[in-house]
Amino acid sequence: MPLPRRTKIALAAGGALIAVPAAALIVLLHYDWNRARPWLNDKVSAAIGRPFAVRGNLSLTWEKQLLAERDRRWRDYLPWPHLVARDVHLGNPPAMMAAHGADVPPEMASVGEFSFSLNPFALLTKQISIPVLRFETPAVLLQRTGDGANNWTFDKKDKTSPWHLDLQRIVLNKGKVHYLDAVSKTDASAEIDTLDADPTYGVSWKLTGNWNNQPLSGTGKAGAVLSLQQQTTPYPVEADVNLGGVHIALAGSVTKPTELAALDMRLKVSGPSMARLYALTGIVLPETPPFSTEGRLTATLGKDHGHYLYDKFTGKVGSSDIAGKLDYQQKQPRGYLSGAMQSHLLQFADLGPLVGADSNASKQARGLPAVQPGDKVLPVETFRTERWRSIDADVSFKADRIVREKQLPISNLTTEFHLKDGVLTLTPLNFNWAGGTMASNVRLDGSGKSGKDAIRAELKASARHVKLKDLFPTLEGLKASVGEINGDASLSATGNSVATLLAASNGEIKALIDQGTISKLLLEQMGLNLGNVVLTKLIGDKQVQLHCLAGDFAVSNGLAQTRQFVVDTDDATIHVDGSVNLASEQLNLTLRPDSKGLRIISLRSPLYLRGTFKHPDISVDKGVLALKAGGAVALAVLAAPAAALLPLINAGPGENSECGKLLAAARVKPVAPPPGRALPAKAPPR
Repeated sequence: MPLPRRTKIALAAGGALIAVPAAALIVLLHYDWNRARPWLNDKVSAAIGRPFAVRGNLSLTWEKQLLAERDRRWRDYLPWPHLVARDVHLGNPPAMMAAHGADVPPEMASVGEFSFSLNPFALLTKQISIPVLRFETPAVLLQRTGDGANNWTFDKKDKTSPWHLDLQRIVLNKGKVHYLDAVSKTDASAEIDTLDADPTYGVSWKLTGNWNNQPLSGTGKAGAVLSLQQQTTPYPVEADVNLGGVHIALAGSVTKPTELAALDMRLKVSGPSMARLYALTGIVLPETPPFSTEGRLTATLGKDHGHYLYDKFTGKVGSSDIAGKLDYQQKQPRGYLSGAMQSHLLQFADLGPLVGADSNASKQARGLPAVQPGDKVLPVETFRTERWRSIDADVSFKADRIVREKQLPISNLTTEFHLKDGVLTLTPLNFNWAGGTMASNVRLDGSGKSGKDAIRAELKASARHVKLKDLFPTLEGLKASVGEINGDASLSATGNSVATLLAASNGEIKALIDQGTISKLLLEQMGLNLGNVVLTKLIGDKQVQLHCLAGDFAVSNGLAQTRQFVVDTDDATIHVDGSVNLASEQLNLTLRPDSKGLRIISLRSPLYLRGTFKHPDISVDKGVLALKAGGAVALAVLAAPAAALLPLINAGPGENSECGKLLAAARVKPVAPPPGRALPAKAPPR
């Protein structure tokens, strides 16, 4: 029975609807797509604004998209065209190449083979939509020039082109990425490969090169490149890197990795000095012995408002323990560092690198030249004030106990570091010292107002109730002493190291011991009273009442001169005169002991403290000794043998000392003049 005409028309139309796509599919499958390369190269170049070329074979297959069932729409059940291209090249932005010439190579990337699925429906809206782009053995150059221009930002070359590129995911396999950055002085390469059996990480990488002119190497793993577009799931990262001798190990995650929105890492850092972290972070930290820390690093990132928190970290600096929290905020015109650190046991030697007072071997271990002269004690290592002006900071530090080999009795150190516009202040810098207290304030102006690298420094310090026997615990003669030391110092100077600051210092230093006791043997030894030393050794030492010790130094251009320096006891008075040259590190002091009682076989004569800080020399006035010895010999010839002892018997003057006046003068608060001005060496007449 013949079909109705209407049915025939319907069947014909339906057959045509099926035949046309089928014929089109057959044509697409058998079409030589290499003929389409010029068209594809042109459209992609227009979309990305830079040269693009497929130079090798171009083929087409059809594949369904691997999507979760809940994410599928009706069109996702249809196969999409899957292109495979070989020998593909991507150029750098022409504008960037024109501006920098030979400094920018013509190509940004080349790929042995890449493949991608193309959304056919997006072509209807002139959009090249590529959900997944796979690269085999790619070589990529990421470059930023000195003016900040980079080649990884894609802009349209032809602003009138209706075509738009939508690249969603990237997979790299056995690739190499070269990063060249003139701004951060970085030249580093990473070998990247895919991990197939790792449940957490998708790619591995190996890093070599330089960052900020520091050697860089390391290995690590990261999440699958396909997951880089995830906006809610943290992207896992693990790394073990060495940068300029600083070892960094981290494991954690990045939120929105394409935007670097946030970090949450377990971070371990170690190195020869905390100052080495400047190359990595741009944050000014002090010179220290070798250190290691471990804590949690969290961050919220933005172009101009990054916020980093290194919380609950613990570690070691030299032989000292350290713990605390540091908070860094990216601000303009400088970043801001705040936080609190503490140490239960701080080794005194670990403080040396802070002011360059460690050995040359230690300096070399910190990566610095061995600049300390062999005949100098005061540190000559310069402060890096140019770094002070790169950050502002407010950080507190506490140390419960400070020890050294000879048990310098310091405890409960508290200080606050304040850095603002290149001016560093330690207000306060306080600690307990030998049973007493030391309170001080330090101001170091490294803003550059006094010169490119010069520092204007001011120190005000007060020592109270420092126990004499605790101050020198290893000195046998002071173990039974009970006197207390009180002192004040006020100094100002301009320089760029501890040595140059002290060499140019001006101000006053005053100290006194009031109503204490001191070892009789120690006094006898200082007075060269040989007979009494022998007797004291035979019948035992005893304590002598110390009426006062008062010292008053005027410091002018690095020369500390005695205005008054007297030690007064029941048995003797010792006068000290002379100077200490802080610039040349020369000692020029004379000690004149005067006995207050009968001394048998006394060779009392001036003592001279000469030499340098490194090699001090104590000597006796040989002329006075020669006269006394000569007189003894003459009397021995002319008189009875007993008379030979007469020149060596001293009867003390028995006069009251000027202790009261000295105490009154020493109690006057010291005054430091402005930097560059000096105080008079001698006290004005009263």
